[in-house]
Amino acid sequence: MDNLIIAGKTYASRLLVGTGKYKDFDETRRAVEASGANIVTVAIRRTNLGQDASQPSLLDALPPSKYTYLPNTAGCYSADDAIRTLRLARELLDGHDLVKLEVLGDPNTLYPNMVETLRAAEILVKDGFKVMVYTSDDPIIAKQLEEIGCVAVMPLASLIGSGMGILNPWNLQIIIDQAKVPVVVDAGVGTASDAAIAMELGCDAVLMNTAIAQAKNPVLMASAMKKAVEAGREAYLAGRMPKKIYTASPSSPTTGIIGSK
Repeated sequence: MDNLIIAGKTYASRLLVGTGKYKDFDETRRAVEASGANIVTVAIRRTNLGQDASQPSLLDALPPSKYTYLPNTAGCYSADDAIRTLRLARELLDGHDLVKLEVLGDPNTLYPNMVETLRAAEILVKDGFKVMVYTSDDPIIAKQLEEIGCVAVMPLASLIGSGMGILNPWNLQIIIDQAKVPVVVDAGVGTASDAAIAMELGCDAVLMNTAIAQAKNPVLMASAMKKAVEAGREAYLAGRMPKKIYTASPSSPTTGIIGSK
């Protein structure tokens, strides 16, 4: 089996999905089930995980016995805020240590603040967290995060929620080629072909939320994304034919043609 391995744990699916922006927890559950994902991200500051006993809890819709939760720091704009949020998540989820770190630079672009991200990552790793980190597509920064001890680097394809797809495949390729930890494309995927392209480049997985949750039919889109990630991974493993500019190559054999000598 060609499984995804993160922090020593094996996952059958290479699609990670977010749990926000759905109309209710029932739609969240149906979409996640259709996606086939094993790992689900949850914004600790925005989602009820039992903090409010009077409201529905995501834990009931997506039981932790079935899914691996990936608490994230969505909405955090400083290292201190992100660290505080993930320490709260560890308490809420009974010592859970696999987390997604994101420290944003501004509320308009949601582009990552890499100075604060690097500082938070270093502290969290020393504190025993297994950090999957949202980053820019700067190969130098990605390598630094890996060297700090992050268990996965998660470069953006384009801005969060933009649906613009992969805008800089060349930087992603450099990150993939030099990484010794999983590379997960995070942010910017808009449709199934974007996910397939990411996997064909050699990414280990794709994480998405808006592309599924804001589709006209989220459950159907989740199913499409599942197939796209699987197809892209198979294409990467198969190894595509070389591109040949201006060189025609018949798809049928040229030997044994009737009338030829």
